[in-house]
Amino acid sequence: MLSELDCNGVILLDSPDAQGRLKDREPVAIIDIGSNSVRLVIFEGMVRAPSILFNEKVSAGLGRGIEKTGRMNDDGVCSALKALRRYSAVCDQVGVSEKFVLATAAAREAENGPSFIAEAEGALGTEITILTGEEEALYAATGIKSAFFQPDGFVGDLGGGSLELTNIAEQQIEERITLPLGVIRLEERSEASLKTARKLATTDLQASKLGKHASGRPFYCVGGTWRNLAKLHMHAAKYPLRVTHGYEVDALELLTFLDELLSNKIDNLPGIDEVSKSRRALLPYGATVLKALIEEFAPSKIIFSAYGVREGFLFSKLHPAVQVSDALLEASDELAILRSRSPQHARELAEWTSASFKAFGIDETIQESRYRLAACRLADIGWRAHPDYRAAQALAIIAYGHFVQISHQGRAFISLANYFRYQGIKNDNLAPELIEVATPRILSRARYLAAFMRVGYLLTAAMPGVLPELKWSASDDETLRLHLPSELAKMRGERLNGRLNQLSKVMDRTVEMVVDDDRRSNGLNGQSAITEPDGELASDQL
Repeated sequence: MLSELDCNGVILLDSPDAQGRLKDREPVAIIDIGSNSVRLVIFEGMVRAPSILFNEKVSAGLGRGIEKTGRMNDDGVCSALKALRRYSAVCDQVGVSEKFVLATAAAREAENGPSFIAEAEGALGTEITILTGEEEALYAATGIKSAFFQPDGFVGDLGGGSLELTNIAEQQIEERITLPLGVIRLEERSEASLKTARKLATTDLQASKLGKHASGRPFYCVGGTWRNLAKLHMHAAKYPLRVTHGYEVDALELLTFLDELLSNKIDNLPGIDEVSKSRRALLPYGATVLKALIEEFAPSKIIFSAYGVREGFLFSKLHPAVQVSDALLEASDELAILRSRSPQHARELAEWTSASFKAFGIDETIQESRYRLAACRLADIGWRAHPDYRAAQALAIIAYGHFVQISHQGRAFISLANYFRYQGIKNDNLAPELIEVATPRILSRARYLAAFMRVGYLLTAAMPGVLPELKWSASDDETLRLHLPSELAKMRGERLNGRLNQLSKVMDRTVEMVVDDDRRSNGLNGQSAITEPDGELASDQL
């Protein structure tokens, strides 16, 4: 074992030079023994928005052959046990505090399941929980609840051996069933005939009698096969933001795509190189199940999720008070702690922009308010980059970051606000993919927020204690005045005047800066202001 030990032989999870890790976390592991693959995921800690320290998958194919023989195949068992021995060693190396091991359809249904579980427990040195179909459905739906903001719709978790379906209505997990429609199982039941597979999928879904509850509602897709279908659709649609989690497609549009996929050779599809060869042969069966589901359930749209049973199980272990916290804001706080000059300043910026938006009469939905608070927490994560590349780096980290409880529109809002904060309000030439995703409303609010950020950072030099002292007031002629305490009078200057002028133009409001206890002020509006020679302030060096 290479982990550092203290004098009592206890693992030190954070050596003194491990500055990229949060210090209050003890790693936890989930090992998922599925019908198609065996996976180890080590999370940084048991928290609301856990970061992944390590992730490895072995395509053991335990479920292959069960339909005919009733047994897990010997090669699959050998491969899985070998992987589990390695996973146990990896957990020891990382210093995992607790291992949760879950087994699903293959292990619970196979004749040799009990003997395999006994060997697997010996290899891991820990007890294995064999989930029932209903428990799989429950944890998949719990994963969706943890990863989306107030989800309402149906959840489908497609594995190798089974398909679990669950209804989430008004934040409650209701009906949940399991069907023998996993991709390996369906291939074997149909004897590798897609036509037969289609009939089987339709018959099983009709018998479930869940369609009447699913019609016209979102359908959340869980499972690696369906996520790979999402990647292929992104390629076909030339969708610019290649993030699978939260990717939404109109159900009828996806139905057309699935028809095209099933009528062509898989290896000829654009983007197929991103799909592992071990999974490609199963894609048509995943497409067949999803096509039958759309036709029988008539959902409004399909939403793909990176979270499922593993994350739902981990979420279920959290204290209820932690479960209701905002995963997006927690993850943003963590990045601020790890990368910003002052996490406290980031939180103060969030509060100050709340007051500023209210003072300027900018209306926000609940989601837009959450995204603004997250954007402020992330506003300083790029400061170590070269000044010429801070905007691009911040945009990439946010747009493609491991965030949940956020839509693709939300990613566009947060990343563009921080891009404009560095690059300038008008400069959007380096962010065409995000501009394409954003609606006009999202784009305008990203510019509003960036304009306030650019003022705030000049007044604070990214350090805390100043923003809480800055107040807005409105005059009779609707001029907005930014009040500075007298001790901040020396902060006034040409560059700050330029930033306030930008804010005035973006908001189409006259803005004045006033030092309390001092009658001097600078009146700024769209027609009269001090700006830099080119009329646009240079990229933010703060």
